[in-house]
Amino acid sequence: MNLESRRLVVLTIISLVVSASALVVAGWALYRSDYAKADYTAEQIADAKANTCTAVDVVRRGVSLNTNLMPAGGPADITGAQAVAANARVSLYDGGQYLMARLDPATPEPLAEKVREFADTLMDIGANATAGTTNDDPSQAERLTTADSTSAAIAELCK
Repeated sequence: MNLESRRLVVLTIISLVVSASALVVAGWALYRSDYAKADYTAEQIADAKANTCTAVDVVRRGVSLNTNLMPAGGPADITGAQAVAANARVSLYDGGQYLMARLDPATPEPLAEKVREFADTLMDIGANATAGTTNDDPSQAERLTTADSTSAAIAELCK
């Protein structure tokens, strides 16, 4: 075997070892992420659930308050109407961000999944409203329906 052939064999073996090592590390990381919830105590899970449900309640109240406000000057108050609409959009988008930031890793997965869905839907509603989509638009109406049903599912999970 000449020198070039030996180098090629050594490089091939090194590449195989590095590849196998990477696969082992990736598999271990995947295994750990799938079973990370098992490391939480019952108290940590209960606390995470309570904190998540409290955060959802805060967001629900904020969204309800800010999406149902009327301009101080009545329907003819254009500036007031724009301010109220802007505040509603902020409450929707920021409410979704708040939920994602407050979602504890120890939160039971069925609840965590619904909270992520609710947060994403709120942000979609807010972003589309900012882009001028009205509530009677079929896509926006569907988002609103999804938000309502997801919120109801979360309320059941938080009992």
